[in-house]
Amino acid sequence: MSTPSAGPQRRARGRRSTPAGPDGPQLRETILTATADLLATTPFGELSVQDILTAAGISRGSFYFYFDSKHDVLAELVGRAVTGGHGAAEPWLADPPDKIAAPRAAIGAGARLWRTNAPILRAIVENWRTDPRLTTLWLDQMQSFTDATTAQIQADPHATARLSGLDIPAVASTLTWLGERVYYLAALGTPPFDDEEALIETLLHIWTSTLYGEPAGSTGQRGTRPGPGG
Repeated sequence: MSTPSAGPQRRARGRRSTPAGPDGPQLRETILTATADLLATTPFGELSVQDILTAAGISRGSFYFYFDSKHDVLAELVGRAVTGGHGAAEPWLADPPDKIAAPRAAIGAGARLWRTNAPILRAIVENWRTDPRLTTLWLDQMQSFTDATTAQIQADPHATARLSGLDIPAVASTLTWLGERVYYLAALGTPPFDDEEALIETLLHIWTSTLYGEPAGSTGQRGTRPGPGG
């Protein structure tokens, strides 16, 4: 599984030295925390660097030492959040014998991750086309989930038999982007996706029906590997 970067690499500035004193390294975290807090109440498109400066209680020079724009800050926050998303997927990607309990755990972990990081993930979903760096970041992150799903499907003879004749990367991409949209709607509190249990069971049904030909609750699925074609 490819692991996403924790955020964009810092570019060499050259024109400033590192802020002096013990608070220097903490300033960066202060900026990130202040921005995350602001996103809980302010849409990213309406957020200004001055808003961040005021909330963080820092100077403009300190901000621009660490980040070149608010988009740069969001990219860092998203990278950190999405790293947890790969951890959430591990129960299924570990190729467990139980093809229902593992994806249910993974989908549930994903739902909780989106709920915990809702302001940040809402911001990237709504703004990834507004800045080339955010576009590349989000497409790369989504592709990393798609690639991991593709590899898992291709390693499972039951799933590949079920999907015979189909473009497996296209199926994996569809499932990945479907999850992104549903989790996003849940993060907005949009019914019926605000019901986390219903969201988990519905996504689980779609995944298991697609990959194995039977819904999640079907007899014989739990704790077993389904036969080819379901």
